Amino acid sequence: MGARDKLREYFLNHVGVVLNARQLREAAGDISEWARRVRELRVEEGFEILTHNDRSDLKPGEYLLITRKPRPAFARAISKETRAFVLDRNGYTCQMCGAAAGEPHPDGSGRVTRLHIGHVVDKSMGGSDDPSNLRAICSVCNEGARNLTLDRPTATKLLIQLRRAASPEQLAVLEWLVRKYPGEAEKMLNSSGRAS
Repeated sequence: MGARDKLREYFLNHVGVVLNARQLREAAGDISEWARRVRELRVEEGFEILTHNDRSDLKPGEYLLITRKPRPAFARAISKETRAFVLDRNGYTCQMCGAAAGEPHPDGSGRVTRLHIGHVVDKSMGGSDDPSNLRAICSVCNEGARNLTLDRPTATKLLIQLRRAASPEQLAVLEWLVRKYPGEAEKMLNSSGRAS
């Protein structure tokens, strides 16, 4: 059984329980890339595994699977040919730190550099699997680079976009905010005197 299978089973046996990084690393068999396998469960298999980015009451390094039923997930659509093309185009080196495949990683850990294909603009933010949006990236840089945005939108910009969205999308955002900040909406209503 691979690390991803072990993690899936562990999460499914602990639905609704906050798990920490140590527990998940041990469940995966003490592999160094356990966090990548968790991300694959989220992105590729659609499991709603929440982190501190999703809920304010979770601390960094804490994870929570909220339901056994996965949501529709992003499919991996990068062909072997496209992977080979991108690796060759990028000279089999990480496009962030310059580490070459198969050589010791420059971070001094002694690990051998493993290259992956990464998205310049992440799929979760609308990026495509077109070779122009792909690059060779080592596992160390890939872990640090996921879902980065250059400019974070201001509250005003977000509200403008929300006002333009249809009601179902607005409600989906509200549902996400209530999940991320449990109890905050009630506090805000009580402090403004609007609560009944």
